[in-house]
Amino acid sequence: MSVEIVYEDNHLLVAIKPHNMPTQADSSKDMDILTYLKGYIKEEYNKPGAVYLGLVHRLDRPAAGLMVFARTSKAASRLATQLQNGELKKTYRAVIEGVPDDKGTFTDYLLKGDGNLSRVVKPGTPGAKQAVLHYQLIESRGNRSLVEVDLVTGRPHQIRVQFASRNMPLVGDARYGEGGRQLALYASGLSLIHPTKKERMDFTSDACDERFERYLRG
Repeated sequence: MSVEIVYEDNHLLVAIKPHNMPTQADSSKDMDILTYLKGYIKEEYNKPGAVYLGLVHRLDRPAAGLMVFARTSKAASRLATQLQNGELKKTYRAVIEGVPDDKGTFTDYLLKGDGNLSRVVKPGTPGAKQAVLHYQLIESRGNRSLVEVDLVTGRPHQIRVQFASRNMPLVGDARYGEGGRQLALYASGLSLIHPTKKERMDFTSDACDERFERYLRG
């Protein structure tokens, strides 16, 4: 499984994670994108010894799309700060079952439980964390819709759980929906401030469009 490199310099590496590739090594022993990219850097630049590559954020294994990695510890620290204060922005596209309002905001409290599953719980539930997202309806066909999602918080499985809790699960979601197809979730946009140049950088990818067109057709 190959990985497309979108951008790289001495501080950053932006790549597109394929569907079903883990973000980092897990018990499956399948090739993960972090290990893959370390191998790419080692070979491409003939790096001796261990290669440093900082994991800034995660993307669910069945999902695909844009991810940014840090090539220096300084970049890792500054990107982590951006993620915490909302300067690093992530946009997603998803096909859902159902037809939502033209736009809206979901605010819930999520609790991660057994089997790595998250669920919506009442505010004040011990261990629960607030989850907020904004969405925009792009297109509906029959009882399926294409939505664009801006994450305000980044909780485990957040988009999948929040839509499923409103009876609008993502198409292909084996955990929170009916499954049956590849998960219709793609990280389509990434916006960040370069850790040293201090310039805003925006990345977009439409690689999911053809597949999502098929999903909308049913």
